Amino acid sequence: MNATAGASQGAPEGAGPLRLGTRRSKLAMAQSGMVAEQVRQVTGREVELVEITTHGDVSRENLAQIGGTGVFVSALRDALLAGEIDFAVHSLKDLPTADADGLVLAATPVREDPRDALVARDGLTFEQLGRLDRPARVGTGSPRRMAQLNAWARSHRLQIETVPIRGNVDTRIGYVTSGKLDAVVLAAAGLNRIGRLAEASELIDADAVLPAPGQGALAVECAASNPELAAQLAELDDPVTRVAVTAERTLLAALEAGCSAPVGALADLVADGQITELRLRGVVGTTDGTELVQMSITGPVPASDGEARALGRELAAEMLAKGAAGLMGERTP
Repeated sequence: MNATAGASQGAPEGAGPLRLGTRRSKLAMAQSGMVAEQVRQVTGREVELVEITTHGDVSRENLAQIGGTGVFVSALRDALLAGEIDFAVHSLKDLPTADADGLVLAATPVREDPRDALVARDGLTFEQLGRLDRPARVGTGSPRRMAQLNAWARSHRLQIETVPIRGNVDTRIGYVTSGKLDAVVLAAAGLNRIGRLAEASELIDADAVLPAPGQGALAVECAASNPELAAQLAELDDPVTRVAVTAERTLLAALEAGCSAPVGALADLVADGQITELRLRGVVGTTDGTELVQMSITGPVPASDGEARALGRELAAEMLAKGAAGLMGERTP
């Protein structure tokens, strides 16, 4: 079966199942399973999951060292272009900001909670951890989280030590349950999708730690040569999610920073009386938290991807004018 078989509207007689490419992790499989069910409802066709191993899954190096950008998506994209799968589901925060030749981002479904979550020993909050009789060991694989957690601790006179870690959700939470670490910080959306959000001791307010651009959102991607399938998948698209993540990812691109750079961003709706606007917040910092550039802008809710990109570029220009560029060269050792 080739990649475009049976992709016209409705389910043609004898059409085979659509092949959804996904990473093998428990979280990726859960996310893809959710999208698969939505695609079954939209297309009337069965969807089978095709598990694909990516470089990010097999490498044990820190993401910042292996480049971060694209390490979890390139194998899926290669399979799409080769016609081995019909569409793929990614965590949007893993996607490089540049468009991929021959592929189309067909849908960004409704976004989950974009915040980070703390999973700590004894159910402690971050501020309680920081007041132990020694520096609390907090694990994360993200320079973005390190920068903001260290800045938060510094501003509240808390004692923490950020520890670089890798691994899936089970592995990371295992560092806490085994006593190797006092806490780990993970995406709330990921914990929720695998039914483990109750293990979080605190959902971290975005005012304290901005998430990664696109965090909590999914990307449904297919070949540009299959416009019929792209049109069907587009029914899963949420316009508010799309303009929000477009603004965030444009900010990241305009800062010329990759997925592993210490950059946080969040676009969200804010109501001022009867008028709803979109607020875009961004942060760049050194991983030790000693220097942060954090700014925001608010404007009308973008009516198009172009307007969303303009918002991202505007905030990026303001952040660069405040010295953001000098803070992004730092990487986690």
